[in-house]
Amino acid sequence: MDVQIPLDSMTTLDKLRVLERIWDDLQRRPEEVPSPPWHGDVLQNREDRIKEGSSQFLDWTEAKARIRDQTK
Repeated sequence: MDVQIPLDSMTTLDKLRVLERIWDDLQRRPEEVPSPPWHGDVLQNREDRIKEGSSQFLDWTEAKARIRDQTK
């Protein structure tokens, strides 16, 4: 299927709304959304680091602040 979307004439808000609608649709059937094998590897690695104490969970507000600080 070749879908033509008039991106050049869409506002940023229009584009975000389309993305939200697509995401909402995908979430209705998560079992149909393939996950690449490397995702499992990354999740396992993160779980291992939490268990061994070399990593920790952060509050989402703090995590966003750290990400913003890294991009400055």
